[in-house]
Amino acid sequence: MKKILPFFSYLFHPIFIPVFGTLGYFLFNENYFDTEQKFLILLQIVLITIFIPISFFFLLRSLGKVDSVMVSELSQRKIPLIIQAILILILIQKSITIDRIPELYFFFLGGLISTLIALIFLFLKIKASIHMIGISTLTAFVIGLSFHNQINIISTIAFLILMNGFVASSRLTMNAHTNKELVIGFFSGMLPQVVLWYFWL
Repeated sequence: MKKILPFFSYLFHPIFIPVFGTLGYFLFNENYFDTEQKFLILLQIVLITIFIPISFFFLLRSLGKVDSVMVSELSQRKIPLIIQAILILILIQKSITIDRIPELYFFFLGGLISTLIALIFLFLKIKASIHMIGISTLTAFVIGLSFHNQINIISTIAFLILMNGFVASSRLTMNAHTNKELVIGFFSGMLPQVVLWYFWL
């Protein structure tokens, strides 16, 4: 089992959460986008939240600022988190706007708030699990979609709750975090999404 658990850290790496959330939105939300529009929205999100961060990662690694894709060292997290916050801000200002796609807007706004919370903890020398921020953010968003559209997706929600456990176990197995850091990460991701439910549910 210990050999399998690290797989979940890569499958639910924070860099993939925006794409998973967007796919969940298209799957579980009543929307009026045609296939071409969905593709273009997804393409923008992939470019801004995956390809650009990966490009920055290789640049930072070449400069000796980070040493792995997991960015486990506390001192190495500031620049990637600041870059992530800037990219999300660009996304919600220029593409996923509140008047165009309100549900996704608040999903990404919650993600931005969670990123800023992680940064604040970082300056306090507290290491929040970004993996737990990501998976708990996704879980809260999908729960919100089920409430918003009054649809029964309990199996998907149960799966995501289970994945929270697997991701947490994975991070412990890889000696990447303590239990405290996982709990901090979980609530840093979950709470902003739950608070923002008020504006779109």
